[in-house]
Amino acid sequence: MENKTSKEIVIPSYEDIIEAHKRIGNYVHRTPVLTSKNLNELAKCSLFFKCENFQKTGSFKARGAMNAVLSLPKDKLANGVATHSSGNHAQALAFAAKIVGTKATIVMPRTAPKPKINSVASLNAEIIFCEPTLKSREETLSEVVEKTGAVVIHPYDNPFVIAGQGTCAKELFEDGYKLDFILAPVGGGGLLSGTSISTKFLSKNTKIFGVEPEGANDAYKSFRDNKIYPSVNPQTIADGLLTSLSERTFKIIKHNVDDIITVSEEMILQAMFLIFERLKIVVEPSGAVPFAGVLQHNTIFEKKKVGIILSGGNVDLSKMPFH
Repeated sequence: MENKTSKEIVIPSYEDIIEAHKRIGNYVHRTPVLTSKNLNELAKCSLFFKCENFQKTGSFKARGAMNAVLSLPKDKLANGVATHSSGNHAQALAFAAKIVGTKATIVMPRTAPKPKINSVASLNAEIIFCEPTLKSREETLSEVVEKTGAVVIHPYDNPFVIAGQGTCAKELFEDGYKLDFILAPVGGGGLLSGTSISTKFLSKNTKIFGVEPEGANDAYKSFRDNKIYPSVNPQTIADGLLTSLSERTFKIIKHNVDDIITVSEEMILQAMFLIFERLKIVVEPSGAVPFAGVLQHNTIFEKKKVGIILSGGNVDLSKMPFH
């Protein structure tokens, strides 16, 4: 990626995704794709689940964080890396920092799921807690950077992170799946952005959908009204989808994505339950959101081939309202 002036928004190309894939290849998993005849019959379409819940650190975020950290020159790594994250990017950045031998400082909302906090701590990162608002996250992170000189690796508003996330869909198409649709959850939009860049290049006829909880529908409204809405007091079990789009991810999504659809909390839980029960794998609420999209908007996908990115599996099972 070329260096641009600070006012220009750098948008990664598919070539950047190819480079990212080469760069991270020795450090992340090429995750499997699962299918279920039972779920196909239930959803009345052919489903292909890309299992990023099996990824290093339990989510797709390892791809982007690893690519961003490996792209930094050694002198930039001397003061460590830092970010704010509710969990999955936190774990991913702590993992990437450990691989390259630098320090990670992670600002986490005090409400972050305990398993994610424990995982970040186990990777030797320093955790600084803040209030569960974007304002508090950003202010606390600014203080960390001022004190340490660490390089900020943003969870999604970073072209190297987006390029890394794009390697997930790249693998899906390289594995030979001919898809009518590809669905990814959308919070800050890093995964959906990267997915859209790969899909537009590799499978021009595949429609790209973002899926978002009804209680955190800022990306849906932003896409609909062509202006960025902040995420204000989102209410959803999908704790990985609480942030709002950046100018960069909004620009990519508006250009590439066909639609953003929303799903109810009940449907997210039903999707999680079905994945647990039928696929026999653990997926977190955010990861189940795209499958919930297929279940709730079934007429769109009927008799189609649908790729679903199961974005992660870092779930606090003690908080799940299964009976």
